[in-house]
Amino acid sequence: MGVGKTSIGKAVAKKLYRDFIDADQEIEKEYEMPVSKIFAQLGEKTFREKEKELIINLCKRKLHIISLGGGSFLQEEIKKACLENCIVIYLDLTWESWKERLHMIIDSRPVLQGKSIEEMEALFYERKQIYADHHSKVLTDQQEIEEVANYIVESLKLAWDLNDEK
Repeated sequence: MGVGKTSIGKAVAKKLYRDFIDADQEIEKEYEMPVSKIFAQLGEKTFREKEKELIINLCKRKLHIISLGGGSFLQEEIKKACLENCIVIYLDLTWESWKERLHMIIDSRPVLQGKSIEEMEALFYERKQIYADHHSKVLTDQQEIEEVANYIVESLKLAWDLNDEK
C-alpha cells in the first residue's frame, strides 16, 4: 500500500509493450466510485469478493502487467492464483520510507482511516508478512519510478534469456 505499484507497473508495462491493469481501478470503474466509498457504502466484504473474482480472472490472461491492491494477498485464493499463473514481484519499502509517504496516501486508503501511527505500523508489518510469498523482491527505498521499472525489466529479460538457454 503506497509503495508505487501503479506508477511502477505502468512504467514496466510501457517498457515491455504490455497492457497495464490496476485491479483497484477496475473495481472502481465497475462500481463507479472510489475504493474508499465502496468500503464505506457497500462494505469491505463486497469489495474483497469483487477483488477475488477480478484478480483470479486476470491471472488467466497472459502478457499483462497487473497491479494488485495492498490487501489482495490477504485472500489465499488470490495469492495462490497469482503465484501459480503469474510472476509476482514484491515492491518492498522500509517503514521509515513508507511513513514519509503517509500524507500522500492516507485519505485514499480505507484501512488506514482512524488508525494511530502505532496501528498503521502494525498493519505495515502485517502486510509485509503476507507478501513474503513472491517470485522476486525489489527494494524501492530512495529509488525513482524509472529506476525500479528498469531493474524489473532487466531482471525479467535476464530470466527469459536464462530460460531460453535451457
